[in-house]
Amino acid sequence: MLDRGTTLDVLRDGEIEIVGRIVGSSNNAMLVTVTRLCPDPEPALALDAVYKPTLGERPLNDFPDGTLARREVAAWHVSEASGWGIVPPTVLRDGPFGEGMVQSFVEADPGVDVVAMVLEDDQRLRRMAVLDAVMNNTDRKGGHILAVDGGRHVHGVDHGVCFSSVPKLRTVLWGWRGQPFNADELDGLGRIRAVLDGELGVTLRTLLSRTEIRATIRRTDELLASGCFPFPSPTWPAVPWPPF
Repeated sequence: MLDRGTTLDVLRDGEIEIVGRIVGSSNNAMLVTVTRLCPDPEPALALDAVYKPTLGERPLNDFPDGTLARREVAAWHVSEASGWGIVPPTVLRDGPFGEGMVQSFVEADPGVDVVAMVLEDDQRLRRMAVLDAVMNNTDRKGGHILAVDGGRHVHGVDHGVCFSSVPKLRTVLWGWRGQPFNADELDGLGRIRAVLDGELGVTLRTLLSRTEIRATIRRTDELLASGCFPFPSPTWPAVPWPPF
């Protein structure tokens, strides 16, 4: 397994070879192999990844056209700022079908029942619920939750419809609504907020609109001020369909 830095280097600079289309994807997501050649005698570095070209994005009524790949990359940057490593390494780059997001592929552990984790409000999902509240994730389905290493770590994927400036949180992770954040969750929120006015904010300007960045700052401030998980909106569907 490649370390984080090497993984990012391969994702950014490696040659993309398409393996096939991911069945069921609404935005032409493709499984690819990304390979970076190394100086002799070092072997080439290769990893599996998901490539979502902007060209294949389905137009949506409530998000600007051609922005979903950039939202996926923005989600990775916010995840990294939290220190929790929820979103797999993700970059924006050119590919066989033009610019798109390329994300390290996560092989979910088939022995972990994610549906049960959601229905039982498994504590391992709390961090993801916090991150979704920051990013205003409007599509946290159970299928977007990937448990690895026997469930010791949980990844979240498919963040193309995050960061709207309008409240649209829609998720299967409502088990802690209204409950206080624990110390770890407050620390993660604090780390995100500390860099939104600095390095993270500068990076997000290349990926999101100014209005969306201001809304992200506002949501983070509100979460820190309340100290609690948010409640569902009375005017917006609370759970995506299908939920799994």
